[in-house]
Amino acid sequence: MILHSSYDVNEAGHLTIGGIDAADLAAEFGTPAYFLDTDAVRTMCRTYKKAFAEYFGEKSCPVYAGKALCYRGIYRIIAEEGLMADCVSPGELHTVHAAGFPMANVFFHGNNKTDADLAYAIDLGVGHIVVDGMDELNALDRIAGEKGTVQPVLLRITPGIDPHTHQKIITGNVDSKFGMAILTGQAFDFVKAALDCKNIRLDGFHCHVGSQIFDIEPFTEAADIMLAFIAKIRGEYGYTAEILNIGGGFGVRYTENDPQIDYTENVRALGAEIDKMCAEYNIAKPTLLMEPGRSIVAAAGSTLYTCGSVKTVTGFRNYVSVDGGMPDNPRYALYQSAYTILNAVKMNEPADFECTVAGRCCESGDLLAEGIKLAKPERGDLIAVLVTGAYNHSMASNYNRLPRPPIVEIAGGKTKLAVRRETYDDLLALDL
Repeated sequence: MILHSSYDVNEAGHLTIGGIDAADLAAEFGTPAYFLDTDAVRTMCRTYKKAFAEYFGEKSCPVYAGKALCYRGIYRIIAEEGLMADCVSPGELHTVHAAGFPMANVFFHGNNKTDADLAYAIDLGVGHIVVDGMDELNALDRIAGEKGTVQPVLLRITPGIDPHTHQKIITGNVDSKFGMAILTGQAFDFVKAALDCKNIRLDGFHCHVGSQIFDIEPFTEAADIMLAFIAKIRGEYGYTAEILNIGGGFGVRYTENDPQIDYTENVRALGAEIDKMCAEYNIAKPTLLMEPGRSIVAAAGSTLYTCGSVKTVTGFRNYVSVDGGMPDNPRYALYQSAYTILNAVKMNEPADFECTVAGRCCESGDLLAEGIKLAKPERGDLIAVLVTGAYNHSMASNYNRLPRPPIVEIAGGKTKLAVRRETYDDLLALDL
């Protein structure tokens, strides 16, 4: 096993993904291509579901954060495993609906939902809209009234937490575009306004502190703040929240330097703290929800590229160029995200060639890694980037007019094309 259960090395010295030789996968589906070990996805779904039932309560449920990876096939898996779904755009709502997912089990998020977005969510029968601010609250109340319905909602509350992760993926501090802050007093006005709405049913609260978090403390701190808020709201307005959604954000190992995470133990520890806090604040334990996304799909995914050229800039560095890059994985360009990158057909050879892995775009920042070591590649070798199941396909673009790669699902040693490779004609489909 390399890093995660989806990866290993066979007798030919090749990387295997979901038990299949990477060279065979590339020969069948071409490169660049995304591969997703759906057996590993299902294992993570079951891990979360079992832990939630045991430590959060039988009514609690994982809510898959689809922004990590969104296509019809993933929602079929999520539905089969009994999870709910978190959508953040009308496009995600359209995808989850097209997959046949039960819309009553969907939560619709976003800091700037348009009137059309809100109307579309109501028409689709979305279970809960997570309202982000006063303007949205008033708009939703009006639109629901026009449609003759009462829409269940959660209110997004900002707890004021710095989880000490990358600045661009923090969402729970006071100065945030998301939610209404407790510290400023605006969250209390937000609740009162929601309770006064005629066409909205307030079911509880939502918060989210950030992403790629390895410590449990930011979650316990957020839960403490939110439960204290629930207790204060009960005292001031006589309203007791039935649901507390504390968001997602558990981290994933991208390299051997990242810590191991025991997700079941994290849920157990968080559940114990919540039970303790509910007793201290003398409130009934709400139905607890969390929104794992990255931690369900990231480790199950990988991307295969073909090496095109190996170039040495004498006195500076070596460049290994591949047939993908920033358009299919922008995370290094955005966040300088570290990955485990391997020469997939020389796994038994020493990784002693220090290099920068570069993409094919006409852009100096189109890099996948710098200063890493590989078994020295040659033109035609396969380069594998591991742990790309989250925020690769979902953030992919057609920069430089490059078609986006396919998604190939792997289950039980068999492959299934889930998203086809874009063609050059697809690039022209919207041109008039």
